Amino acid sequence: MQIIIVGDGKVGVALTEQLSSEGHDITVIDSNPKVLEQSLESYDVMVVHGNGASIGVLKEAGVEDAHLLIAATSRDETNLLTCIVAKKLGAKHTIARVRNPEYAEQLVLMRDELGLSMTINPELAAAREIHHLLQFPSFLKRDSFAKGRVEIVEIHVGEDSKLAGIPLNRLYEIARVRVLVCVVERGGTVHIPDGSFTLQAGDNIYVTADSQDLAQLIKHLGIVKQKVRNAIIVGGSRIAYYLAMRCLHAGLGVKIIEQNHERCVELAELLPSAVIIEADGSRQDILAAEGISSTDAVITLTNMDEENLIISMYASHIGVPKVITKVNRTEYVEAFKSMGIDTFISPKALCSTDIVRYVRAMQNTTGGSVITLHRMVEGKAEALEFRASETTRHLGETLLDIQLKPEILIACITHKGRTIIPRGSDVFQAGDTVIVVTTSGQPINDLNDIFAD
Repeated sequence: MQIIIVGDGKVGVALTEQLSSEGHDITVIDSNPKVLEQSLESYDVMVVHGNGASIGVLKEAGVEDAHLLIAATSRDETNLLTCIVAKKLGAKHTIARVRNPEYAEQLVLMRDELGLSMTINPELAAAREIHHLLQFPSFLKRDSFAKGRVEIVEIHVGEDSKLAGIPLNRLYEIARVRVLVCVVERGGTVHIPDGSFTLQAGDNIYVTADSQDLAQLIKHLGIVKQKVRNAIIVGGSRIAYYLAMRCLHAGLGVKIIEQNHERCVELAELLPSAVIIEADGSRQDILAAEGISSTDAVITLTNMDEENLIISMYASHIGVPKVITKVNRTEYVEAFKSMGIDTFISPKALCSTDIVRYVRAMQNTTGGSVITLHRMVEGKAEALEFRASETTRHLGETLLDIQLKPEILIACITHKGRTIIPRGSDVFQAGDTVIVVTTSGQPINDLNDIFAD
């Protein structure tokens, strides 16, 4: 597909890397020649220097033949104008990054008039993800499928874990609910396991389960953590605002520590039920004075990865039950985990995943396109949700009789609202949703792509 990406910042680079690796023809537009030079050196892409909202620049980039244009500059207004112009010039689909919450209502009302196929908001996506994790602090990560009926959760297997040394075919004896381990991360390597695979202390495992079974799963595995009733947020960013709104609505106590005076005043007006502290949240004495040792959760949301990591390390060291760290440079997550930090949020990665899902759905021609896509283990594995259609092969055949491509596993089937954690005797029918897990080296656009024949 011909794809134009306008804006070569954090989100733009993440998209360029992912979409170019999947074989799309990418053209990047940016007004900064230095960042374009970096993209040209790092990826197999074309670059155009200039203002992405300019008709001349868009024509130079070949907008009239573009299947998709993604506007991801730092300015919402520029992104919206770029999409309007691109649509008029012939781009088939347009996606705009819009971060300002004041534009939300207008976008709902004027989406068709603006010619938008989709809007993305990295900060809002990050806030949703963090709030999701706060609801079940025992999990390092949670991803929802089948309209929230199914989840894939990440769990660490500690030295004293009931799972250490257990083969997966004995998992039900311990979990006592029907679940499936679909991915195991061990020493930076990803495994798509079978029933004979034996878990070890130090593994991070990704478990597929019915959402209603999560509480029982935590209880039987003995990994119950204190329920989050209050949280300290360090950094008064847009993510902090979106997250505080959700937490306050859920009845949680929220304290935000922010250095900038004007931003503190703004947050105090927007969030009258939250406690806003004007101070340097990276200072140990400030954190101690604001009760970090007695809080249930610390979320670090400053604009500096280094600062977020230092604060998170300190919070983990003194025993804060749940610590969540925002990072921009996800390539260092493996190193960060060795420092005792295990729950990370990357706004750019969340938005990149949403757009890649949209692109894969655009490519599909047989009706089995991607409904939901989530990346695991820093992008080394993917979980994809499809809806089986009449054109899907092997309908009604038992899974035992279906040969899949290597490194692919069917993790869940949802049939008429009923969640099935699959065994060899199970089947899927037209209309069912099917969750597939695979390593990220083989992008799957269609449910039929998983079969070996």
